[in-house]
Amino acid sequence: MLRPPEAPETPAGTTPPAVSVCLLGMKTRAEFLRCARGPRQAMPGFILQAFDRRDGDPSAHVGFTCSKKVGNAVARNRAKRRLREIARLVLPEAGQPGWDYVLIGRRDVTARRDFTALQDDLRAALSRINRPRR
Repeated sequence: MLRPPEAPETPAGTTPPAVSVCLLGMKTRAEFLRCARGPRQAMPGFILQAFDRRDGDPSAHVGFTCSKKVGNAVARNRAKRRLREIARLVLPEAGQPGWDYVLIGRRDVTARRDFTALQDDLRAALSRINRPRR
């Protein structure tokens, strides 16, 4: 008699968080410029720009940018890789559906800042931007 395969054993507390926001990449200049008009939050490791699309789409769009001020191509690419990873880890749990987010790298900080500190920066920035306004 055949039995269905069993789920692999995982240690307690290591299950991935439930994804509440589907992340899509931003591609066009117009999307980045639209985010530049919205609220922004400067943090020690980066700058976060956001825009509420109000279009009913449940996905969140995210974009990354690092200017030449950040450094040479190696430094810019390292900073963007770190920004992509913190967005992948934090935005599904702390981001809002229907929002666009742009993370802008900072010179000499984004590529060198402690990774957990960058994650904490993103959580704090999202909580400030998504806080209800009076």
